[in-house]
Amino acid sequence: MLSNQVFHVENGNNVSKKIKFTKFMMFILGFAAVLGTIIIALSIATLVKVNKKFHEIQNNSEKPTISSKAIQQSFDSVLGTSIRIDEVMSYLNEFQRIATASNGTRSVNTPGFNATLDYINNYLTANTNYKITKTFFYLRDFALASNPILILSINGVKKNYTYSTNLSIAEFYHVKYSASANLSNNMQLTVIPNVACSDDDWLKASLPPQGRVALVKRGICAFQDKAILAAKYNVAALLLYNDGTLPDRVSPLEVNLAQNNALPALFLSFTIGQALVNAAQNASINTTVQLVINVKDLPNFPVGNICADTPTGNVTQTIVIGSHSDSVPNGPGINDNGSGSAANLALAVALARLFRTSTYPKYK
Repeated sequence: MLSNQVFHVENGNNVSKKIKFTKFMMFILGFAAVLGTIIIALSIATLVKVNKKFHEIQNNSEKPTISSKAIQQSFDSVLGTSIRIDEVMSYLNEFQRIATASNGTRSVNTPGFNATLDYINNYLTANTNYKITKTFFYLRDFALASNPILILSINGVKKNYTYSTNLSIAEFYHVKYSASANLSNNMQLTVIPNVACSDDDWLKASLPPQGRVALVKRGICAFQDKAILAAKYNVAALLLYNDGTLPDRVSPLEVNLAQNNALPALFLSFTIGQALVNAAQNASINTTVQLVINVKDLPNFPVGNICADTPTGNVTQTIVIGSHSDSVPNGPGINDNGSGSAANLALAVALARLFRTSTYPKYK
């Protein structure tokens, strides 16, 4: 009997403990539910406030100074709508016709360029009442007396590179306005880091540039600027080379330096330029170059320039709109910059028509 009583007492205690535990868990769950509800409510309130504030910022933000209405008005301007696309196309077709009849080019100092000037001058004279002025300035001409020579020597082993006017097979090409040079002695190379557009680049050359042949990669600044820095650091010659960043940036280029350039220069393909750089930067080998460039003196040639001025207006408040009328030597230049010349012609003719009306205001 005693054992049974003890058993029942212990069992009763267990039941009591379970009831207390259950009540405790219900309290915890209830508290958690209330806390969760509060957190959710606060999150929703915060989100609503943030969203409201965002819309206020959007609505109160500064509006663009040029509205869509203003843009539409600019497109709908009287002058803009007076330009005739068919006329623009006729100008481009005429530039192409001139190039086709002039060995495929309208470049400076060619019959194609002179015919382009005559066409523009005659068209403006016939279709406007502007004051047409045709002036000339003179440029130095350039020609090779013989094909240039470039020879690389690595530890006494020489390689003669290929010059060709066909850039697809040439390993190097001449540079317009290069000076003559006969560097038949083995000349040391110096590699100018980056793209040689700053004094800092030249001061970090692999060897001091003075009296050496400088290797300079294409990029960022104009070739004329690179040559000016090369002259500043007294190099013996300048070897420019392509950067190889794209398939069409591997072959040598036809480039020109300034009219007053006094440095001998050549332009190399990326493949040859990089090979020379790698060789010049290897201290374990002796790398030198020889180069010969012979240019001949030619008389300066005239380049025409056309200005068309409106008959009225204050000359101290002149608006100048310009474009170049020549092409590259190897093409008709319909996009660069026939498109600009055609746009100029169309604008000039449209404005001249409007000036003949009584409603279009004349320039002050």
